[in-house]
Amino acid sequence: MSRSTSRAVWGDNGGSPERIVGKKSAGILPYRRVGNRVEVLLVHPGGPYWARWDDGAWSIGKGEYDADEAPFDAALREFQEETGHRPVGHFFRLTPIKQPGGKWISAWAVDDAWEPSGFRSNTFTLEWPRGSGKMRQFDEVDRVEWFDIQAAVVKIVPGQLGFLQELSEHLLGRGLRVHAARLARGPGPVRCGVPGSPGTCG
Repeated sequence: MSRSTSRAVWGDNGGSPERIVGKKSAGILPYRRVGNRVEVLLVHPGGPYWARWDDGAWSIGKGEYDADEAPFDAALREFQEETGHRPVGHFFRLTPIKQPGGKWISAWAVDDAWEPSGFRSNTFTLEWPRGSGKMRQFDEVDRVEWFDIQAAVVKIVPGQLGFLQELSEHLLGRGLRVHAARLARGPGPVRCGVPGSPGTCG
């Protein structure tokens, strides 16, 4: 186990994200225990494309990073940029997941019962309405909420379900119930690569 100030990181159950080739994102999945339950903290992408979507639109706090940045440092940076909070605690690496578009997401779980009511997100600029010539600013993340880990199965983007499954098995010793239709359904407005969807596409 390697240690640095106010944090510990252990486990390599998903291989090394440093060796992943191609587009990469990294993020943090905070969790907390409430009695005999586990809750996870997810973010909802801001911007007009995601405004009407809820189920299947939430994500871990994450974003892309370059080859010269360590993935764990990128995960902390991206989470802080999207929420205003830098997680502190004992982290463990989850298995990286390849998305349908080919991008890999690396994630670390952490026991951090942060209260997100006062979260602050960074912003992006987008022409809206499209073709209007009017540039508007939107929050990259417009909501940050705790969900029971089973309820989060319905909320999270399908491509990230594996993070919840692994966390549940690690903490509770069992997997989560996932309906087959849930696996087949994509996220809300599938607009990865279009400005306004940074929360789930990053």
